[in-house]
Amino acid sequence: MAGILFIISAPSGSGKSTLVSQLLTLVEGLDFSISYTTRAPRGSEIDGREYHFTTRAEFERMIAANEFLEWAEVFGNYYGTARSALETAREQGQDLLLDIDVQGALQILKELPEAVSIFVLPPSPEVLEMRLRNRSQAERMTVEAIIARRLAEAREELKQIWVYKYALVNDNLDQATTELRAIVLAERGSATPDGSVRDLAAGCRTKAPSHRLLAALGTFGGA
Repeated sequence: MAGILFIISAPSGSGKSTLVSQLLTLVEGLDFSISYTTRAPRGSEIDGREYHFTTRAEFERMIAANEFLEWAEVFGNYYGTARSALETAREQGQDLLLDIDVQGALQILKELPEAVSIFVLPPSPEVLEMRLRNRSQAERMTVEAIIARRLAEAREELKQIWVYKYALVNDNLDQATTELRAIVLAERGSATPDGSVRDLAAGCRTKAPSHRLLAALGTFGGA
């Protein structure tokens, strides 16, 4: 069944981009929507690959023209998903994957409650801080205030985790990738003969949170 909209959200530094890249190599028929943003490219980022980088004036023109499925202002920069991304995916018989923040996800779920929402979280704030520092050092722009702000933002975002249909802990890339793939296949109605795909996806449902998920949330103060 084509035309499913998958939403993936995570605090900055949770490893979500790596997970998405892995998923796209494992699952066919899944189109990835490249978001628009007004922030400057980081490191080796290329326009049209990581983001469509645009000006604030152009982004605001697109807002006024209702060209975004969702948009939000985060840390002083705009981010948004063009409506045309979903329309194009459906025309091509593809499912669409959105990598968006909590603000954007809540906007879409209000308009399209049938969308499949997935939250990715790190196993602890200590691991998240380490990942943020490693990324900042790689980009040669370590700023303590930014790291502290992103850690505080992560705690706020985690408060919305129960709005999402699924949640998975990214403490092991292979396991998290396997779980993410299972969620996509289960939502498509695909399953192995023994039902392992459905079972693995069911273990990530927020309505019946796993001990692993609860343990991770506990390190953040319970979210």
